[in-house]
Amino acid sequence: MRFYGQQGAVGILKISALNMWVLSLIVVAKSKLMKIIKPVNGKFPQIPEDCFIAENATIVGEVSMGTECSVWYNAVIRGDVHFIKMGNKVNVQDGAVIHATYQKSPTTIGNNVSIGHNAIVHGCTIHDNVLVGMGSIIMDDCVVESNAIIAAGAVLTKGTHVPSGTIFAGMPAKKIKDVSPELSSGEIDRIANNYVKYSSWFK
Repeated sequence: MRFYGQQGAVGILKISALNMWVLSLIVVAKSKLMKIIKPVNGKFPQIPEDCFIAENATIVGEVSMGTECSVWYNAVIRGDVHFIKMGNKVNVQDGAVIHATYQKSPTTIGNNVSIGHNAIVHGCTIHDNVLVGMGSIIMDDCVVESNAIIAAGAVLTKGTHVPSGTIFAGMPAKKIKDVSPELSSGEIDRIANNYVKYSSWFK
């Protein structure tokens, strides 16, 4: 049998209190990092098992994803006011927001699309093989055709049409040049494929 003096007992109590404090911090931290995936008006997000959803991402309402998608930290996909449909191999990077407009403009995203960090995609249509640059904004009723690039920080105002194989930049965004085959494979395809690889590291 072991006996502890007063100092030993106090020391044990201090260590126990410290352990409890550290444990409580871990619990709080984990609770703040829990992903939010929930229905709205009886409509549940449809997410295939092979998709990666970061711990603090938010996906709610009528959202459907294809295979090999990834939704990264602090990203929000809100299918509460209209549907959001995403194809295969779509990556929604950190801090990006995808939303729609009530009763007017859903959001449809094709295959092999990258939505860059802090981009806003709202009530629009994005076709296959598109790169949406960091911090860009795509507003209601815009149509981005296949194999296009929206430059970082670009603002596509309501109803803008981006033809296939073009690069749009600026505020408001305008065509600046065509997408070369090298740029298509070197950026659009590369980023989409890399995000499938990156997401595998977190599973």
